Amino acid sequence: MPYPADAPVAEPILAVHDLRTLFPVAQPGLWHTLRRKTTGYVRAVDGVSFELMPKEALAIVGESGCGKSTLALTLLGLERPTSGSIRFAGHELSRADGKLLKAARRQMQMVFQDPYESLNPLMHVGEIVGEPLLVHGLARDPAERSARVRSALEAAGLRPVDTYINRLPHELSGGQRQRVAVAAALVLEPKVLLADEPVSMLDVSIRAEILNLLAELKQERGISILFITHDLGTVAAVADRIAVMYLGRIVEIGSVQQVLRYPQHPYTKALLSVVPVPNPRLRRQRIVLQGETPDPTRLPPGCRFAPRCPLAQTACREVDPQLRPPADDQGTAHQAACILV
Repeated sequence: MPYPADAPVAEPILAVHDLRTLFPVAQPGLWHTLRRKTTGYVRAVDGVSFELMPKEALAIVGESGCGKSTLALTLLGLERPTSGSIRFAGHELSRADGKLLKAARRQMQMVFQDPYESLNPLMHVGEIVGEPLLVHGLARDPAERSARVRSALEAAGLRPVDTYINRLPHELSGGQRQRVAVAAALVLEPKVLLADEPVSMLDVSIRAEILNLLAELKQERGISILFITHDLGTVAAVADRIAVMYLGRIVEIGSVQQVLRYPQHPYTKALLSVVPVPNPRLRRQRIVLQGETPDPTRLPPGCRFAPRCPLAQTACREVDPQLRPPADDQGTAHQAACILV
């Protein structure tokens, strides 16, 4: 993300370097499974590097199965990384023990995709939002805990609070449930919010409200947001930068304006070509990718997008490209992993 030359550049709140999360694949059969004899690895996250600055929103975009959610779970320690570095607020989390991970999770909260599954159906809204305080040993005084719960519900847009605080999840709409999930994250006053597909389960009419809520939290509370989505049409409402993932790797990264207006990677161009736009004159020619995503346990040589790329050349099946800036724009943070850049 570019900064003015005379402005001090802040340290990243989250810095990820060469992160890998691999899952072993056992041979078929119970005997091999018990012996844990592996035939390969699923490269869910395979060499991901990025930085998240304070008060910044970074969108991680890609198709289902590209490794977006596994990346978020790895950052929280819910999946153990195979290798690489995760530095959060100056602390290394990739090899952290339970005590340090718990302290980090207090400052780095997650909003899951499905509000119908992420909320306890037997607990009232006030209990759901207040539970993180009990888990982390905060606000032991009932009056203080109640005040923080009510403040979090207010911040999540559930007003008046008395209308919602004693309801059960099944008495709420999908959008209201997602706001409860956001409130449960906000009650700990985190520095980073990991939003994993927070609007994909909601009606179209409700999505804009949740996106506006995330944008307000970034502006008013200074929360950094990692916004995970498969829909490039929603990122401009929240994000400052975009990182496009394909088969476990970031293949393009840059500011929202750079990536949406001047996409460099063929995969990014294909994703943008199918985003609906209201003005027919501004529509791009649709790029329909052929074939299926390669097996993540047997990745093709060279560029892993080459088997589906409409612009693939012979060299694409031999060279594994790394992120680099466009040849005519070396001075920006816009980068793409393609030999045709």
